This record gives sequence, structure tokens and C-alpha cells, in this order.
Amino acid sequence: MTTSTDKPVWFITGCSTGFGRELVKLVLQRGWNAVITARDKDKVKDLAEGFAESTLVLPLDVTDTAQVQSAVAEAQSRFGKIDVLVNNAGYGYFTSIEEGEEDKIRQQFETNFFGLVRLIQEVLPGMRSRRSGTIVNFSSIGGLRSFTSTGYYHATKFALEGLSESLQQEVAPLGIKVLIVEPGPFRTDWAGRSRIDTPTQFDDYKDTVGKRMETSLSGSGKQKGDPIRGCEAIITAVENGTPHLRLLLGKIAYDMAVEKLDMLQKNFTDWKELSLGADYPDNEG
Repeated sequence: MTTSTDKPVWFITGCSTGFGRELVKLVLQRGWNAVITARDKDKVKDLAEGFAESTLVLPLDVTDTAQVQSAVAEAQSRFGKIDVLVNNAGYGYFTSIEEGEEDKIRQQFETNFFGLVRLIQEVLPGMRSRRSGTIVNFSSIGGLRSFTSTGYYHATKFALEGLSESLQQEVAPLGIKVLIVEPGPFRTDWAGRSRIDTPTQFDDYKDTVGKRMETSLSGSGKQKGDPIRGCEAIITAVENGTPHLRLLLGKIAYDMAVEKLDMLQKNFTDWKELSLGADYPDNEG
């Protein structure tokens, strides 16, 4: 089969729904190449219809190391390179911190964090050899701010953000760009069909954890964020030469992030003297 290797190659995870699915469509509309992945590849085969020469559809469970290695190898064999890795696969887990179930907590970290790490490690050798490429890591406004009922989800995203900051410093001198995407509420399945819950049993959490679990579910499908417009913004940011690390998506995310900056500033300023007093005095060693 003839393929065009002079066009950008986007490798995208979690393509069965939401951002991943819409991003594939926009990439293909631009005439670029797309490696379309999902745990069940039958759910994404339709995305490749009419684009046989510019697509590769693969099954990919990001928690399966062998499958990650195989998918990256197949993509590079087919197209000769991966220009943009989009780590989109992930899901929400709703529970109080106290009632979180260890197996579900660990599984979320395997998907949202360690799966992303595996893909980055597999893709980087090719990007380093070409001295070019972009790694797009899907975080969330929940990677900057935390709320009740999703503490473990936030933990995975805060970990992703820290990793991405270090990664940017390591690979920027090699011509590789890192972009953290931080959406607010969008009309995807994240708060609906894709989420996992551990129902709150303790009355002490009914008005905090329980209430947010209910409002998140009832608001699913009614969010302000448009996944198509969000994906357009991602493509623009990837194509832009400005090396900004973070891309907030949606007004809610933007406003919440700015509010977090104000909260941090107040916290730091209020305790400035207490903080500075923890050092040895200037006249001591």
C-alpha cells in the first residue's frame, strides 16, 4: 500500500470517543496521516473509511506494555515516523479519598499515568533521531485544581503535569515540543459512560463528595465545551512555533486556572516571612 510519509503522522490514543475521535477526523481532513488506536479497534474502524492510504487502525490498551511496543513499531514501519504523539486515553474515577478502592485507584494510575509513560518512552527514540516531534499529554483543569470526589483522578493528572514539565526541559534542546492540554467541562463521555464510581456510603461525605458525583453525572452531555473546537485549538497549538507548555481549553478552565494563580499568590504572600525564616541567617553558613 502506498503511503505519504512527507505528511505529518499523528499517533492518537483513546479514539473511540470524545477528543480522540474528533481529533482523528480533523487530522484526516487536513490530509495528514493518523494512527488510530483504541482498546477495541472495531469501534474506530469507521474513522478510516475513505482514508486507507493515510490511516493505520490498531488495538491498543495502554496498560499492556507489549501492545504499546507493538503499536509504535507498526506505526513506524508503516509511516516511517511519528511526528505527534497524543496521549488522550484516560478516564475519571469518582469516590471519596477514604472510600477509594485500591484496585480501582491503581488501575486508574496504570491508564492515566503509566500508560502515557510507556508510550512516551517508546516514541522518543525516533523523535530524538530526527530532532523533531511533539508530545501532547492530555491533562485537565483537574491537573491544576482539585475538587471533591475525584481526588485520585487529580493525583494522576498532577503526576502527568510534573512529568511533562521535566520532559519539556529534557527534550526541548533536542527539537521536541511538549504540550499539556487542560480542558474544562466538555461534551465527552468523561463524566458519563466512561467514568467509574465507588458510591459514597458515609453520611459525612454526602454534601461534598456525594453532591458532586450527582451533579457531574446529571451535567454530562450539557457541558459548555465543544470537542471539535477544542481539537482545532490543539492542532493550532501543535502547529504554532511558540513553545508554550500548557493549553487551557474553555472559559471555565481558563477562569479556574487564573483563580488558582490568585489563590497561590495570596498563600505565598501571606506566609512569606514564615517561609523565608526557614533558612539559615545570612551571617551563618
